[in-house]
Amino acid sequence: MGRRKLRNPLALAVLATLWQKPMHPYEIAQTLRRQGKDSSTKINYGSLYTVVQNLEKHGFVEVTDVERQGNRPERTVYGITPAGRQEATEWMSDLVAFPAKEYPIFETALSLLGVLHPDEVVPLLKERLDALEVQIASGRGALEKLYETLPRLFLVENEYQLHMVEAEAAWVRGFLDELTQGALPGIEEWKSFHEPGPERESGPEREPRPEPESGSEREP
Repeated sequence: MGRRKLRNPLALAVLATLWQKPMHPYEIAQTLRRQGKDSSTKINYGSLYTVVQNLEKHGFVEVTDVERQGNRPERTVYGITPAGRQEATEWMSDLVAFPAKEYPIFETALSLLGVLHPDEVVPLLKERLDALEVQIASGRGALEKLYETLPRLFLVENEYQLHMVEAEAAWVRGFLDELTQGALPGIEEWKSFHEPGPERESGPEREPRPEPESGSEREP
């Protein structure tokens, strides 16, 4: 996988949007929102103009027109260049073909789970599972409605999102069973980690008195 000149996913979303037709940045933002791309790509609309300028700088988009309606400010219309089409194609090919290591925050929490007592973890995971099941039901209902008006090609990211949430819920459910049944290997050591240890004498430790060197006189 080659190193890209631009790695912001918003830049790829802009290229894919301009592939449809030339647009000005405000229209790009509206199209991304209307097509639901803000649910699968983190879109900072405030930085959209900077992204478009960077794409132009690298020759991936170019100015195709300048619109002016009445007293409104001019709007610069951008179109994708042949270099932009090649960049978008190669970028998409890399993303689809090569798994990339991502860092979901829940994974971070799981890696540090030992700081909580198992008895604290159980109700927290139950709360998460409840939220996931609500999310699944809502997502499944929304997806069924979308199938009525849109081809499946434009909904595959929604299917993937729903499948990932379902997979997470299944894992959380299984892990919860292990915790509540005490079947998780190492759970007793995990619990003992949170038990208070023996009391220690407070205050700084004394350093041992140095032994006199050989041949030196000892104090009486």
